[in-house]
Amino acid sequence: MMDNVDKLVQGWVQEQKIPGGVLSVTIKNKFQFFKAYGAYSDGKELKSMALDTIFDLASLTKVVSTLPAILTLAAADKLSLEHKVKTYIPSFNQDQVTIRHLLMHSSGLPADLPAEPRSMQGRRVLDDVLKQELLSPAGQQVVYSDLGMILLGEIISTVSGESLEQYVRKAVFEPLGMTDTRFNPDEAVRTRTAATEFVDEAYIVGEVHDEKCYHLGGVSGSAGLFSSIFDLAKYADFWLDSEKGGIIPLPFIQAALSKPLLNRGLGWEVLGDPQAIPYSCGTLWGQGSFGHTGFTGTSLWIDPSRELIVVFLTNAVHFGRNNPIRHLRRQLHDEIFSSLFHS
Repeated sequence: MMDNVDKLVQGWVQEQKIPGGVLSVTIKNKFQFFKAYGAYSDGKELKSMALDTIFDLASLTKVVSTLPAILTLAAADKLSLEHKVKTYIPSFNQDQVTIRHLLMHSSGLPADLPAEPRSMQGRRVLDDVLKQELLSPAGQQVVYSDLGMILLGEIISTVSGESLEQYVRKAVFEPLGMTDTRFNPDEAVRTRTAATEFVDEAYIVGEVHDEKCYHLGGVSGSAGLFSSIFDLAKYADFWLDSEKGGIIPLPFIQAALSKPLLNRGLGWEVLGDPQAIPYSCGTLWGQGSFGHTGFTGTSLWIDPSRELIVVFLTNAVHFGRNNPIRHLRRQLHDEIFSSLFHS
């Protein structure tokens, strides 16, 4: 059933389009496929990918850490999605922007800050974010923004009275049994962490690839999380089967996926017309599917109607930033869908 998918990913590795990766495809209670492909260099030796390899999730952090943390706080009446950001961050000078706007990437904030190298000393990222002016009024346009998610990380810390790292571990990862998911992996975990990019004469191993998060100490609402294929499969299964109860009440789960603005729900990208926007899940998945990607090469997609979960973790930036992962993801998801449902 998965022969064509298997050959496809094997081919990418052989053609050096990606160094390797780990793929999980599941249909609830019906089908499971887990496989590791390829290898990577840590600068000293070539290491084979394994099912327990840890990956830098990059922007998957937004939906695996920041989104559930905000929703757990909202469910506990610690905050409201309609509250102004300024309520929690008084130095933020945009009165119209709410927590909901940040989650839906409709705040009007720019997508990013000017790039700065990892070697830059003393960069104050949060101060730079707070200085940004809106490009459009809040709620009118969708501009995918790291900056809004960085602000959400600060709100989580303020409201919970803990660091983002501490709160999300207790509120999300531990209850879901996600034992491999963390910010700033320790040395023991780094030995099985896939190296990302070659920067400043060395591969980045076990340190966040994203420069803003790096300057924030490796913990932010936009990036910084590391995890494994099994942990992300657990997390995705929670979203697929949230009616059984868990860390977030069902109404909050439903609200995250309903009434998207353009292609954005709360945190997640929610599929509308697959022909209108080049979704990373390709052209065959059904409306209402939802997912997210990460710049390093990671992705997670869920089709609730078919109970399908696909998690693909790769360190595509190992070969540099000008890599074909965006095209490859769409091809992969189309092939998976065809293999499972059109064969």
